[in-house]
Amino acid sequence: MDLLEDLNAPAYKVASFEAVDLSLIKYVATTGKPIVISTGMADAGEIEDAIGAARDGGCKDLALLHCVSGYPAPAQDYNLCTISDMIQRFGLITGLSDHTLDNTTAITSVAMGARIVEKHVTLDRKGGGPDDSFSLEPEELRALCVGVKTAWSALGQVDYGLKSSERDNMKFRRSLYFSRDMRAGQLVTSEDVRSVRPGFGLAPKHLGDVLGMVVKVDAPYGTPVSWAILAPK
Repeated sequence: MDLLEDLNAPAYKVASFEAVDLSLIKYVATTGKPIVISTGMADAGEIEDAIGAARDGGCKDLALLHCVSGYPAPAQDYNLCTISDMIQRFGLITGLSDHTLDNTTAITSVAMGARIVEKHVTLDRKGGGPDDSFSLEPEELRALCVGVKTAWSALGQVDYGLKSSERDNMKFRRSLYFSRDMRAGQLVTSEDVRSVRPGFGLAPKHLGDVLGMVVKVDAPYGTPVSWAILAPK
């Protein structure tokens, strides 16, 4: 770490294998720089201890990475639901250190709350390096970046309203229309209204409410039914 300080490293990553080295974590924290701790093989208590060591050393900017220390690791070992639990349990920015062989797990992690995604990258998977066999090549890294950004943008917020891409498709919904010419003062009967497309009239669920009301103005055949032109009997 002293060498890295001489090189002005802007932040520090504590690998899974060092997550139980509390003295090291505390020493790293004394730099005052951001720390990311990978949690492979660590149980909840050990993660709590690592967080405590970082805080004791003065670290204010701390993040965790859910990790499986298998190289490569099968997707089914990742139990991505753990990410949302970690966020709730520890209250820290949480991400994923992914050692699976494709991007599916990493992209899915975003939906579980991951805000950091770590992947090993190589120029050539057959290069013979210790990490090459389970690392992404440049095109796969590019695909990961696109996939993660798409997943992030898709999360959005809770919204049950009409979306911009749906507006033009309202015409395909059914709604209530007058199926004959109606005169002002005329009582609406079941013969006067039909549920048809497009969807610019009252929703079909209002049919029972409309029947027995009075038309306030002339409404020619094909007029969408609306509350504005109806009145109680």
